[in-house]
Amino acid sequence: MLSSPLLLGFEEIERLIDRAGKNGADGYPPYNIERITTTDGDVELLRITLAVAGFTRDHLEITLEDNQLTIRGQQVDDKSREYLYRGIAARRFQRTFVLADGIEVCAAELSNGLLTIDLERLEPERQVKRIEIGERKPRS
Repeated sequence: MLSSPLLLGFEEIERLIDRAGKNGADGYPPYNIERITTTDGDVELLRITLAVAGFTRDHLEITLEDNQLTIRGQQVDDKSREYLYRGIAARRFQRTFVLADGIEVCAAELSNGLLTIDLERLEPERQVKRIEIGERKPRS
C-alpha cells in the first residue's frame, strides 16, 4: 500500500489503515463527525456523535489505546419483563475510530440518546533542524 521508496517509516500508518478497514461494517450505531470552530478560532474541535437511544452511562464504555478510540455498548436484557411483542432488542455494539497523532479526547457526554465525544486537534510545533554534513565514521 505505502510501498513508495520516498515514504520511510510509515509502516504504522499502514497498520492503522488496516485496523480502520476492519471496523464494524454493520452501520450500528449510526454516527456523525463534525468540525467545530471555537469562537476565538484558535482551537479546532472534532465532535463524534453516536445515536445510542436506550443505552445509559452504565451500558457504555469509551477507551483510547494506541490512537484507537473504541466505544462499546451493551444493554442488559431485563428478564423480569414479559413481552407480548418485542421489536426493540437489547443489543451490543463496538465502534472504533483511529485518531491521528495530535488529536486528544476532551470530553464525552450522553444526552437525549446521543453520545457526543469531543476531540481537540493540537497543532504540533514546527521544527527546522539543520543537519551538518560530516565524515562517516566506520562502525566497529
